[in-house]
Amino acid sequence: MATRTGSAVWDGTLKQGKGTMKLRSGAFEGPYSFSSRFEEGKGTNPEELIGAAEAGCYSMALSANLEKAGHPAKRISTTATVKLEMVGGAPKITTIDLKTEAEVPGIDEAKFREQAEQTKKTCPVSVALAGTQINLDARLV
Repeated sequence: MATRTGSAVWDGTLKQGKGTMKLRSGAFEGPYSFSSRFEEGKGTNPEELIGAAEAGCYSMALSANLEKAGHPAKRISTTATVKLEMVGGAPKITTIDLKTEAEVPGIDEAKFREQAEQTKKTCPVSVALAGTQINLDARLV
């Protein structure tokens, strides 16, 4: 199995500083700042990247699980909304809301929901984020 690397550089103080996060693969490099993380400023932030990782992992894992169950998906679209809140005077990721829509020919709603819930518990990124509450809204389309 592969080992993956992401990196970040931060220059300056917390509120006036700025940084860059990038993936070793070169697929992404983007700026981040206090404003892009804790306010609505331009740039990315760690939580947004966690959301993308969770959504990507979940979609792939659900596809694999549905196929193993005999119902290959035509399409799966997942969004992960990562909530950062102040808890005890410090920022904490408190919840991740997964919203997935899947086009899966021949599957009934109960079987789909069973696979969707099982995937939430077993996708590698969900497992890595086990200290965070992960909510799921899964729909067949």
